[in-house]
Amino acid sequence: MSYWTNYGKRPLALRAGVAFLITAAFLAVPATFDGAVYHAVYHKDVYSLDWARLLRVMGFLPTWWVVALAIWLVEREHDAPRAKRRAWMLAVSPAAAGLLCEILKLVIRRERPAPYDGEWIFRPFSDHPWSTAGLATPSSHTMVAFGAATMLARLFPRARWVFYAMAWGCGITRLLDHAHFFSDVTFGAILGWAVAWGIWIQYAKKPDNAAD
Repeated sequence: MSYWTNYGKRPLALRAGVAFLITAAFLAVPATFDGAVYHAVYHKDVYSLDWARLLRVMGFLPTWWVVALAIWLVEREHDAPRAKRRAWMLAVSPAAAGLLCEILKLVIRRERPAPYDGEWIFRPFSDHPWSTAGLATPSSHTMVAFGAATMLARLFPRARWVFYAMAWGCGITRLLDHAHFFSDVTFGAILGWAVAWGIWIQYAKKPDNAAD
């Protein structure tokens, strides 16, 4: 426990190494189950269901810009600088997660599972080198959802499990739709979480930390 208590004071190289190993585990370990999950988890026309559409919206970036605006409008009367900072962090966190996701898709280049019946297929770098259309790893919906949920969990810690449950629900709908592999979702989840945590550590000030 003492290691993690003083984790923020550890050398940057050590913290980066630990973060890399944890992140790699969220891709490599679930990847062994990609085929099994693909063939076991499926719901035809899942997004025709209201609850699935709701959960998918958690991975839609403009959703969180609207929520960030609402937070700023509600809180600015009490403390305008604090309201602006909190709204800014919520707006930037899923946006940064989504941007990182697009970059990683261009690097990893694993195709979506459905066209290949769950087989791993990687697109050559010579084929549409700057387009992420049809690429799966990591899941952008999941990554955006966790970028937002993690920041909301810091801003409103009493409701954190609601936010995380919604983010996981978003990822699960991507599996049910056969839009992503299991490892796409877990990888996106840990990366979205990490991006939000990095922004929180860098920009949150003492008044916002008091509730933690």
